[in-house]
Amino acid sequence: MAKRLFEYQNGDEMKLPVLIKSADVRVAKNGKKFIAFILQDTSGHLPAKLWDASDDAIAQFKAGEVVQLSGKRELYHDNPQIKIYGIRLATQEEGNQPQQFLERAPEAPATMQEEINDFVFDIVNPNWNRIVRRLLAEHKDAFFSYPAAKSNHHASGGGLAFHTLSILRLAKSVGQQYSGINMPLLYAGAILHDMGKTIELSGAMSTEYTVAGNLIGHIVLIDEEIIKAAQELKIDPQQEDMLMLRHVVLAHHGLLEYGSPVRPQMVEADILHQLDELDASINMMLTATQHADPGTFTQQLFGMDGRRFYRPESLQHYSGAGNGSANKHG
Repeated sequence: MAKRLFEYQNGDEMKLPVLIKSADVRVAKNGKKFIAFILQDTSGHLPAKLWDASDDAIAQFKAGEVVQLSGKRELYHDNPQIKIYGIRLATQEEGNQPQQFLERAPEAPATMQEEINDFVFDIVNPNWNRIVRRLLAEHKDAFFSYPAAKSNHHASGGGLAFHTLSILRLAKSVGQQYSGINMPLLYAGAILHDMGKTIELSGAMSTEYTVAGNLIGHIVLIDEEIIKAAQELKIDPQQEDMLMLRHVVLAHHGLLEYGSPVRPQMVEADILHQLDELDASINMMLTATQHADPGTFTQQLFGMDGRRFYRPESLQHYSGAGNGSANKHG
């Protein structure tokens, strides 16, 4: 069986099938076209460039295609990449099945759905409960299969639901530690906060931003969905409890420059913002450190202000690491 992407070390010659996650055609300084790839399999994804790309190559090597790759893993500005020696489309006999190369959340969709439904039972405000149930039902397939972001955090199939469930678990712990928190509001906001990504993103395969995602964004998109659901359920979206729910969702990115229409002005809104940040940040750091060699630093993490993180020689520091889960990050 062929080794996977992250089973190769820096300096290793590589030969394996991979999925093209993205393929952006760009122009080099010499005026010639090249393709900037992100190549992936179930172990993760790495960048690669095909220089002096012909028109035929540009037409062939598109996102969603499985290719047979030969090359070398190397470092460029301390970040891993693949130097391509050769690349061609995989045949059906070689297993040209893109779904088999997707990264996936560490928990099964059915398991996540069952646990999220348990949290829904704790949303005792009838209006919030009805809104959450309706939108979960409407977006069920996408919600449990989409990633939470294109690349930064939980960028795997089912990552959106796993990120949501991670925040719900964190919220439950916060509620056990501190009294006076409106837990039904926090749970409802956590379930809905990123559901707009089912409209903002194109799906788990070769994830891109949709037109609505680029022009409007997931925060406003889900607020529109909440208003529409309220109207269909004969609930006034301007009454206080609905304004509370909408505020918690609208404010979850924390700062205006990170995309929130408003800053958090309720305890539950700020808690959701902080938990969202925490979960996404942990996921990015753990994913990066798990891909780094012991005794080395990770690549620079754009979603963590370009910082690099050290993986100690003592591997037990990360032996129990999961896939963890925030908002300015995606």
